[in-house]
Amino acid sequence: MIRILIIWLINALALFVLPYIISSIQIRGFGTALVAAVVLGLINALIRPLLVLLTLPVTMITLGLFIFVINALLFQFAAWMLKGFEVADFWSALFGSILYSLISWLLAWLILGRTESSL
Repeated sequence: MIRILIIWLINALALFVLPYIISSIQIRGFGTALVAAVVLGLINALIRPLLVLLTLPVTMITLGLFIFVINALLFQFAAWMLKGFEVADFWSALFGSILYSLISWLLAWLILGRTESSL
């Protein structure tokens, strides 16, 4: 249970840092980042597997690169759902989702000391 809370805080921190790297992504505050981390987690757990399955032919043709498009669209969808979390356009969502994943992974590795964290 503590591990889940730590990962949640790590993901919120990664979201909170994004506007300092990509100016077209805005987060109102750390509370918004906490809520956005939960929403992104739920979206990635519930909607993403279905989208990956439905777009499997396109993903295979693009050698897996279409997964980045799915991640960007889901990132933008989360921003659309939440007030205080804004993503300007698709490219911001694409780079934001990539950086969010990298920052979350790096922070989890530094804090939890493992590479197999379940982010």
